[in-house]
Amino acid sequence: MEQFEQIRRDRDREGLSIRGLAVRHGVHRRAVRQALESAVPPVKRTAVGRPAPKLGPSRAVIDGWLEADRTAPRKQRHTAKRIHQRLVDEHGADVAETTVRQYVRARRRAMGLAVSEVFVPQVHAPGMEGEVDWGEAEVVLAGVAVTVHLFVMRASFSGAAFCQASLVETQQAFLELHVQAFEWFGGGKRRDKPAWSRR
Repeated sequence: MEQFEQIRRDRDREGLSIRGLAVRHGVHRRAVRQALESAVPPVKRTAVGRPAPKLGPSRAVIDGWLEADRTAPRKQRHTAKRIHQRLVDEHGADVAETTVRQYVRARRRAMGLAVSEVFVPQVHAPGMEGEVDWGEAEVVLAGVAVTVHLFVMRASFSGAAFCQASLVETQQAFLELHVQAFEWFGGGKRRDKPAWSRR
């Protein structure tokens, strides 16, 4: 939605063409037309799953293994990777591992078996954490194309970012740019317990 607003703003202020807007924002011209027609992005259609015809004959075999896993000791139960290996080795199946994984996950849910979901919460307190990295960009200085190093610091809580170009990528520049970034953010905050300690 924010990108749609930027596209509409650039069109109003600078009168850029659809192609120019597409190049500036790195999107397809179709997306630019959608942004100019409406400030709200269209609802994305949900993908319709394909039937996975190569898996067809193996479905009954997989279901049998999963059913047997109900009474098997925990360490002897099949993982999706092991099921794929057995299908290839024992049945000569020509099917992708991702296809097997998707089918196994769906069948386990349907059979009421536990399905492990990986979830890593991203919770950050204000002013406590950030991310820093270097990047590169080509700029023209005094008529000469030069590669500069971009120092980028992003606050994990707000998502606000500080970016500064540097001609060198040294430890001294890295530390000095940290100081500039903290000044720009309004000062760094200390943790209640330091992330590291000196012994």
